[in-house]
Amino acid sequence: MALSLKSLMLLLATLCIMQALAAEAETCPDCFIRSRAAHYPNSDEQGTDSGACGFGSFGATINGGDVSAASGLYRNGLGCGACYQVRCLNSYYCSDRGATVVITDSGWGPNTDFILSRRAFGRMAQTTDAAAALLAHGVVDVEYRRVSCSYPYKNITIKIDEKSDYPHYLGFVIWYQQGKKDITAVQLCETKNFACKLLDRSHGAVWTTTSPPSGPLSLRMFFSDEDGDDESWVVPVNNIPQDWKAGETYDTGVQVN
Repeated sequence: MALSLKSLMLLLATLCIMQALAAEAETCPDCFIRSRAAHYPNSDEQGTDSGACGFGSFGATINGGDVSAASGLYRNGLGCGACYQVRCLNSYYCSDRGATVVITDSGWGPNTDFILSRRAFGRMAQTTDAAAALLAHGVVDVEYRRVSCSYPYKNITIKIDEKSDYPHYLGFVIWYQQGKKDITAVQLCETKNFACKLLDRSHGAVWTTTSPPSGPLSLRMFFSDEDGDDESWVVPVNNIPQDWKAGETYDTGVQVN
């Protein structure tokens, strides 16, 4: 039976709307993505202090211990420090808010993007009893999206690697990475002549050089969104002192929204 002109126009309009919604979903940066999440087996409430990002004990306690290992989202270390809102999909147990976690480790499971700390896994639930039930499940269906990291009253901070030894080697990890962008490059510059050296990402969030510049050092960090459309260098207010010491932390004096 032939369609009337009115019915045909309505059908075409519906198809156009569906195509527009599909295109928007493909490009929507704030849309949720379906996946699964597990939790660290036989672990305490917080994360691990031996994560692949190189955060050490800081990686177990950052964000109150709401942390996660990631598989594809680890991105060879580029994903270290990124924040995600993760919420489970069982409406009987799970809240609409879910948990906001920081990537501090690399981990893998079948079709599983997140290996959460027990604390973060339980925080997806509505109640304490529901949290216990979720933990008993072990693996749950979730949806997630990237969100801005926020650390009130904290500036971006660097922790010097304990193996650092001037003038042969300098390594450090970046703490309190803020905002919704990745740190894709780091430079160290001599403050006197501003000669800069591009550092290597040795693993995770650890940046290194085998010939560190001398004198007080100015740090430069290159922030980029996942599409590379919004990029900028950030130069901290505070320098790394000339007599920097292995194991010490240094406040950069800057925050990034």
